[in-house]
Amino acid sequence: MVVVSAPDAACAFLKTLDINFSNRPSNAGATHLAYNAQDMAFIKHGPRWKLLRKLSNLHMLGGKALNDWAHVRVSELGHMLQAMHESSIQNEPVAVTEMLNYAMANMIGQVMLSKCVFATKGSESNLFKDMNMFTAGTDTSLSTTEWALAEMIKNPSILKRAHEEMDLVIGPDRRLLESDLPKLPYLQAICKETFRLHPPTPLNLPRVSTEACQVNGYHIPKNTRLSVNVWGIGRDPEIDPRGNDFELTPFGAGRRICAGTRMGIVLVEYILGTLVHSFDWRLPEGTNLNMDETFGQALRKAVPLSAMITARLPLNAYAP
Repeated sequence: MVVVSAPDAACAFLKTLDINFSNRPSNAGATHLAYNAQDMAFIKHGPRWKLLRKLSNLHMLGGKALNDWAHVRVSELGHMLQAMHESSIQNEPVAVTEMLNYAMANMIGQVMLSKCVFATKGSESNLFKDMNMFTAGTDTSLSTTEWALAEMIKNPSILKRAHEEMDLVIGPDRRLLESDLPKLPYLQAICKETFRLHPPTPLNLPRVSTEACQVNGYHIPKNTRLSVNVWGIGRDPEIDPRGNDFELTPFGAGRRICAGTRMGIVLVEYILGTLVHSFDWRLPEGTNLNMDETFGQALRKAVPLSAMITARLPLNAYAP
């Protein structure tokens, strides 16, 4: 097995030798949870993978598909804002992770199944067998959004500057629109910095070599497993993330780059921006912010984020 923790080596494996590392190794998770490793993430590179990739881009994850489903994101985010606003009126802390989970699952559920996964908060009645893309779509975007909010609560000056940018671009009388996002470079920078510090898949999905090769003077045998330590590369003190050559790879790279990259970025920027613009954020009195990590389907906070919020917009902005 090879674990890559340097950017030049990562570039060699994921770009220069991309075709040689375009397959996934077999594992129990892919066998039992991904249709015997036949889903888009784990199937061998070939005609079937290309077909799955094409269909997903055409109907769910491509630019046109994202635009076609924009109304779903607006509607589900409106329901989440309404629930959070009610909590703020009652002076109750908001369970951020739970709220994000409901909203994101319903967004992706309507795209994939034309129905909500959770009809109401706390509902356990809507259980689906087709949860494969839910894991990829909800856990990664959810964890990134939660980490970004936690970092902003931890650093109030960053939250204040984000508020100032949004007040200037959007104003205090309406919700954020997806069309506002290109005009919010500071928000986009916050999202990128969160991807650097808290990549949802810190080792990316593993790959395996189909042929022996040479990388940076090392002989890599056939069938060698490859993991790229994105978490370590992003935090390497010898690398300046402000440089022009720093390249984020939280979604992987090459042929097997995550098919949902565009959707993931849109979800994180839109949801995070809306939450930041709509509320002031602070910790519940007498609590401390726990920034410990735990690894599951994605790199999550060990202690789910709970926060007190105060409305910043008119009442009608919180209607679904």
